[in-house]
Amino acid sequence: MFDTLLSHIQDKVDLTDQQKTELQSFFSVKKLKKKQYLLQEGDVCKYLSFVSEGLLKSYFPDGKGGEHINMFAFEGWWISDFNSFINQERSVLNIDAVENTELLMITREDYEDLMLKIPVMDRYFRILYQNSLVTKDHRLIVSNSYTAEEKYREFAHKNPQVIQRVPHNLIASYLGLAPETISRIRKKILLKG
Repeated sequence: MFDTLLSHIQDKVDLTDQQKTELQSFFSVKKLKKKQYLLQEGDVCKYLSFVSEGLLKSYFPDGKGGEHINMFAFEGWWISDFNSFINQERSVLNIDAVENTELLMITREDYEDLMLKIPVMDRYFRILYQNSLVTKDHRLIVSNSYTAEEKYREFAHKNPQVIQRVPHNLIASYLGLAPETISRIRKKILLKG
């Protein structure tokens, strides 16, 4: 279970064998069944979670029974309501499992302690946060300037594993499109071959 996390970290920074062993003591393991919540709106996010197996979605409800997905997280991804996690405020997001999922979870206190005891992890998380900001900026540009078909094609190109694993109505929610629009685009793409 820790192999995925260690591999992900080693892609960005180098850890000694001792650091790899010590790192494991900061995390707890949690398993979720499909559709089980990791976090519900209104609760305080107590954990930053690493997906070692499975798939989660993060979303906010629209008050009309719908949901607006802001993130999918599969193997090798981190997920939380980061504002709630850092500031210990009530979450505005729900996070639940799209598939049966295994997580490695770290509390805020252990997260802070980890940075002090294994300083290279501070650099690791800084790299992640920089990449996240770049991704969010790009997503905003795509959302505001691409056509529906361009949005879908861009998403499919960058996330082929998600296209295979996630129901199309959830992809539609993530892209801010109607499910019928996704069906029409997919049919058009298939006809073009």
